[in-house]
Parts: sequence; structure tokens; C-alpha cells
Amino acid sequence: MTRIYLGVGTNTRREHHLHRGLDALQQLLGPLQLSPVFESDAVGILGARFYNLVVAADTPLPLADLNSALKAIEAACGRREQKVPGRITLDIDILLYGELSGCHGGVQLPRPEINHNAFVLWPLTLLAPELVLPGTDTSCAALWQGWRGQQKVWPVAFDWHGQPLTPALLLRQYPAQSSPAPGSGAA
Repeated sequence: MTRIYLGVGTNTRREHHLHRGLDALQQLLGPLQLSPVFESDAVGILGARFYNLVVAADTPLPLADLNSALKAIEAACGRREQKVPGRITLDIDILLYGELSGCHGGVQLPRPEINHNAFVLWPLTLLAPELVLPGTDTSCAALWQGWRGQQKVWPVAFDWHGQPLTPALLLRQYPAQSSPAPGSGAA
């Protein structure tokens, strides 16, 4: 079994597509560990605000098979049928696959967005603060402590099968459209 971390996001019918995506991931991978859900402006595209979270799981699937299965889940949620630019029904990215580092079958690991996007790094840090990224000696908590970007990211209330993913305390600490200063205890 290999420990994996996935970034999951949507900016179209966000609640619906997150529910569908998480259900499909649970069916594919079994038990999931889930970060809180965050909202942010779109980065790199013109589009509506995104909901994002990070999923951790264990899988027996080789990387190529996992990547293909994730693309099939995206397609089942209408990702390949999108006609409107900037509208993403479901995006699932492999952030980490065990201890792999480098480019493997077109998948760059660890995914570079971890270091650059608060909507990836903050939820990953909350889920696995002590995780050291492969090929480095840096933990997620240390990366978040040193993050100096300008993105605005804030937690949002989200329930999956009756389970709240975002703790009430986090929602109170960081109201909509605010981001913590790195090192402020948010990790």
C-alpha cells in the first residue's frame, strides 16, 4: 500500500461536485482522511471561486493506474465535457505518491503547486503537518510557516455524509476572504 495525497477542487456546482468526487474517491480508495474545505479565487484561469481540500488515502494502485482512475472520476463528473472556459466541475491532482520525487509518467511529484498555492498548502498542512515532502527535508508545517504568497484563502463549512469537514473553530478564526499569516497557529 502506498500513502497518497490528492488535491481536489471545483468551481462549478461546488457542493454537488465535491460530494460526487469524494464518493467516487471513497469507492476507489476505501477510507479517506479529509482536510477542511477552503474557498479561494481562481488561480491561473478566469473563473468563479473554487472549493478545495486535500484527501489522504492508501492505495495498492500503481501511479499510472491511479492517475487514469482519477481522470475517469473527473470525466464522470463532466470535466472533459466542459464548454465554458474557466468552469471546472472537478479537478483531482496527485500531490504526493509515497516517497516518489521527480517526473513519473508525466506526473511531477511532489506536485509543484504545494509550494505555491495556499489553497493546497494550508489544507495539506492541517491534514499532515509533520509530513516531510519527498526529495526535501521540509515538513508541510515548515513550508506553511515560510509561505509568503498573496492569495486569499478562507475555510468554509462543508459536510460530507453528515460529517463536518471544517471545524467550527477554524471557521470562527478565519472568516470569509481572509488568510492567516503563516506561522499564526493555523497549521
